[in-house]
Amino acid sequence: MQNKATVRAAFIAVTTLFFAWGFITSLIDPLVASVKGVFTLTNVQAQLSTFAFFIAYGVVSFPAAALIARLKPVPSILIALAMMVLACLIMLGAANVASYTLVLVGLFVLASGITILQVAANPLAAALGDPKGSHFRLTLSQTFNSFGTFIGPFLGAVLFLKGVEVKEGEVITPVVRAAALAGIDRAYFWICGLLILLLVFFWFSRRTVADAAPHPAPGKGIGGLIGDALASKWALFGGVAIFLYVGAEVSIGSQMALFLNSNAIWGQSDLPFTVPLLGHAMGNDRVPGVSLQEAGKAVAFYWGGAMVGRAIGSALLAKFEAPRLLAFFTATACALCLYVFAFGGLSGGFVALSIGLFNSIMFPVIFTLTLDRSSASEEATSGLLCTAIVGGAFLPLAVGAVADKAGYVAAFMVPAACYLVLCLFAVSAGKVAPKREAEALVTH
Repeated sequence: MQNKATVRAAFIAVTTLFFAWGFITSLIDPLVASVKGVFTLTNVQAQLSTFAFFIAYGVVSFPAAALIARLKPVPSILIALAMMVLACLIMLGAANVASYTLVLVGLFVLASGITILQVAANPLAAALGDPKGSHFRLTLSQTFNSFGTFIGPFLGAVLFLKGVEVKEGEVITPVVRAAALAGIDRAYFWICGLLILLLVFFWFSRRTVADAAPHPAPGKGIGGLIGDALASKWALFGGVAIFLYVGAEVSIGSQMALFLNSNAIWGQSDLPFTVPLLGHAMGNDRVPGVSLQEAGKAVAFYWGGAMVGRAIGSALLAKFEAPRLLAFFTATACALCLYVFAFGGLSGGFVALSIGLFNSIMFPVIFTLTLDRSSASEEATSGLLCTAIVGGAFLPLAVGAVADKAGYVAAFMVPAACYLVLCLFAVSAGKVAPKREAEALVTH
């Protein structure tokens, strides 16, 4: 029987990983806006940054699951952190030689390390304690992940977007371009240092986590894991849900600064600066309208909504059934996207930021609902679900294409459709008993 103090300490150590990859992942949002200006890109070309990052989930997830099954979670996590340090060094080189291609390579390697962390840490956080509390624990860990995503866009906007503008007719001067590249260099230099500290911390915590972690039977190879996952209807359904959720969330976040900066939303208004907290965080430069950097700082409130929502959601999940709560949150997110599409304008900017609040519980609840219903092994199901995060690579490209042709407001129809399907997933999950309940009925 697991010692409660050991399990608690292991859970805390694993939760630090959630914060780290949340912070690093959310830097993609200001980076997309920055490279669009620095390298003079279209929306689709700028979204190649999200593609390079999230495509790693499609390539690495099942190999990561096989690695974890062979080496166990703790050594795999240490390997992942080392890969992320290497990726930061590539990003430093990319900023110094001003190469967008090298930026994309660095983002892919960075996301490959994060993929291994996710495949290892998501089921680990869910398993460290009473099975009945798995939804609560994973949502709590994701709250710290959201704290990282709240800080990331703000710091990224400060470092990457000073003086950068992308509206038609605007020109990026060599001084502004050099400052933006220097900001990218500084950001990944400090992230490299923090990852080294986290690697050292987790090295000293490795025995605590290993002792508290469950000890599954020897795992299958990559082919066996894929076959196992594809044979489960619920693993596939959960994979589609994760694909759409991540795609919708990343699409909105990565285009948010450009959307808010557009003249149709906040680009020609000072009203957002009058809103408490938001206006202060954006930092009015006294030039009429919302600049790209000011809009980039506002993106932190999109991810901050997810942080607040996960904290609230952790409490709500103790009182309400997870499928029912997920159905409410997904339906609300769909309605908010439709509002932005229908009305746009100043109010559309505020409504778009509020979508993050309802994204909050989606990933952990979809993940645990699927684990509870999948007939495949935990490693295979987790591998498929983490592979499905590749939705963050493809759907932003679709949103970028719509934005190039019809504008940022029209692009909100893409995530609206995603949330509608997620609502159907939640309703369907509510009609199926979890495996442990079904097994209990059989034994009785």
